[in-house]
Amino acid sequence: MRTFRLAPDNMTFGFMRLRRVSYPFSALMSIISVLMFLAWGLNFGIDFAGGTLLEVRAKSGTADLTQLRGLGDRFALGEVEVQAFGGNADATVRIRLQPGGDAAQQAAVERVREAINTDYEFRRIEVVGPRVSGELVQSGTLGVVLSIVSVLIYLWFRYEWQLAVAAVIATMHDLLLTVGFFAVTRLEFNITSIAAILTIVGLSLNETVVVLDRIREMMKKYKKLPIPEMIDLSINAVLSRTIMTSTTTTLALLALVAFGGHVIQSFSLAMMFGVIVATYSSIFICSPILIYLGVRDATDKG
Repeated sequence: MRTFRLAPDNMTFGFMRLRRVSYPFSALMSIISVLMFLAWGLNFGIDFAGGTLLEVRAKSGTADLTQLRGLGDRFALGEVEVQAFGGNADATVRIRLQPGGDAAQQAAVERVREAINTDYEFRRIEVVGPRVSGELVQSGTLGVVLSIVSVLIYLWFRYEWQLAVAAVIATMHDLLLTVGFFAVTRLEFNITSIAAILTIVGLSLNETVVVLDRIREMMKKYKKLPIPEMIDLSINAVLSRTIMTSTTTTLALLALVAFGGHVIQSFSLAMMFGVIVATYSSIFICSPILIYLGVRDATDKG
């Protein structure tokens, strides 16, 4: 029985011919990402920006999440994060840190309490101050940096230096564009966003390793074939697997975007973007670099 394949087995598309387009395009996107990050920064959520968390329980037995989210517009508090947890009656309401210091923050909390006091009982009130949010930023940044350093060390020992450099550049490319994606779209950057970035680094590494392993295998098998043709042959050989992996992951993320709700929206959208970028960079960024680095010499060591 013939299995379904998204790319034919005998496909011979010349990916390396497109490097003269992919490199300027990626350079432009990288510059835009840096400029947007410097100009606009990231839209930090309460986890990083500070604020107040209210844990409430609906007296009627069912919490109206839409009504609770509308409190932000009603009282001009900015975006109010609302998340259901436990049973249908329980929810958390996160109010951003308000301009004007502690007095303004307490006044905002009191307005919210007065507005919903009739329908909800308050189970817990927790304040996330600037100091705590700053520590979260530092911890999150440290986690990302350490994970990237670990990836770079792995790549350096896993491959010859030419292949390692190509993998590092592709991974940094994906990370930079993902940060630019958050800056341009103004998606909330919170703890789940850190998880998304770390997952994207793993996805990028996975896609890159698959392509590089096949390239190294093919170069040892066909030693006289020109490097561009060799890379094209390798990419075409794993293309069906790459497309299938990206497609199934994207379908799962689409379900999260459609049904996951507001709470994990930034995570789901960032992950979808990351899957696309990781697949693109493994083919059009990482692989062409090997041509310029003289990768043929790297395989002579056996």
